[in-house]
Order: sequence, then C-alpha cells, then structure tokens
Amino acid sequence: MEKLIITAAICGAEVLKEHNPAVPYTVEECAREAKSAYDAGASLIHLHVREDDGTPTQSKARFKEVIDAIRAVCPDVIIQPSTGGAVGMSNDERLQPTELLPEMATLDCGTLNFGGDDIFENTENTIKYFGQRMIERGIKPELEVFDKSMIDMALRLHRKGFIKAPLHFDFVMGVNGGIDGTLRDFVFMRGSIPQDATYTVAGIGRYEFPLAAAAIIDGGHVRVGFEDNVYLSKGVLAKSNGELVEKVVRIANEFGRPIASPAEAREILGLAPLVK
Repeated sequence: MEKLIITAAICGAEVLKEHNPAVPYTVEECAREAKSAYDAGASLIHLHVREDDGTPTQSKARFKEVIDAIRAVCPDVIIQPSTGGAVGMSNDERLQPTELLPEMATLDCGTLNFGGDDIFENTENTIKYFGQRMIERGIKPELEVFDKSMIDMALRLHRKGFIKAPLHFDFVMGVNGGIDGTLRDFVFMRGSIPQDATYTVAGIGRYEFPLAAAAIIDGGHVRVGFEDNVYLSKGVLAKSNGELVEKVVRIANEFGRPIASPAEAREILGLAPLVK
C-alpha cells in the first residue's frame, strides 16, 4: 500500500475566526498554520488566500505573498492553490493563481447548490477552460468532485483531452448540496474512479475523521484542515491545523500506514521532483 499523503486545507474561503480564532487570514497567519500542518506530517497545503480582514480573494499578488511566506518555512511542501475562489467570481479571476505556475491546482468538476441562493457555478465550458489552462501551464489538476456526476464529467472531459492523466480526485463529502459523508457514499465514489487513479477524501465537519479512517484503510489519501472542520473532537476546537493533521497521523499509525514525505507525495502523484 502506498504511503499516506496528508493534505492540509488551512483556511478556505468561508470559515471565519468567529468559528475558530486560529483560522488564518494574514500572510503571517497562513505561514504559521502551514508550518504547523507540515511539522505534523502534511506534505501538501491546499491554499485559499484572504485579505487581512478575512475577505476571500484570488489576487495573484496575494497568492504570491502567501506562497513565498509558506516556502520560507516549509521549503519542500507541495502548495496547491484553489481555483474555486468564492461564489460570484469570474473564471479568469479564479484562475489568477495558476499564472504563478504551481505544481498543482484544484479543478472543480460541476455546479453545486451551496445553500440559500448561493450557487457554486462550474459549467462544462468552465471546466474545459480551466483544464486547458492547466495543460498549457503544466499544472496537475486535483479534480474536486462533490458527487458521482462530477466524476463522470471529469472522466468524459479526460477522454476528450481537456484533463491529462494520471488523474487525481478529491472527494469532497458532506457539503450542503453535495453527496453525503456516509461510508456507503464513500464506497460508491471510490468505486466510480479508474483503478489507476489516485484520490484524497475531504470529509466536511463531523465526517472528517471517519472518512479519513476509511481512506487510510482503503489505500487512499486524506485532507483535513480548518476549511473543512474546525473541531478536534465534538465540542473541542482545534488549536491549529497541525492538531488536525496529528490526529490523522495517529489514526494512520493504528492501521500501520506510513506517512508520505513531500518527495514521496510527488512521486505518488506523478509530479516532477522538486528542483532546489
């Protein structure tokens, strides 16, 4: 079984300090949280960025500031900018961080009702456009899928040449409007991707650690972090992203699953070795 890649989604676009005071907004706070996750065993940082007041932004300049700050304290970690942005942003606005030519970036594979009147819109043409840009820029997409139909869309567009192999999926489970986070649903999603594809599972809220355990046992990979869940256990706020990663490491140790270093994660994901 492959070593376990742990991704830390350190801040997201929606979660606030009102939910957990440790949620990072500033450049310095993002570097602090990335370092806490990296030191605990995360080899990949999934990155949104915010203004100092917490407003989500896809600004290329802000992403560069934060990426540079993370690189200064975690020189070999994989940094994966989000192209999801926030509801209402244009395609080109969302794609700004890809202009920095990261190793990976997310590619959302369908439209989702986020609750109320909020719709996270990803039309087929949007997905094609994002896929083409990532191919042109040499960026590996992490295919974010919130239900089974999005897996089907990703596979269809892969066959048409808009998404390059090897495929790597992120099952985001338990989001309002998406697939639930039950073990039944995990097995359904897991069985819907090609045998040669890799995957990470991101369980939202109370689903985070049960789904992490399922992925660890199955041979998949795990995402945790304040974007998805701010609690270490029921009613107990996590003090840092690092605490959430530490819990995954403890679960993995119980099942005898070793943790991948950034270099090992690059090999598993088909990324080029880091040039120092």
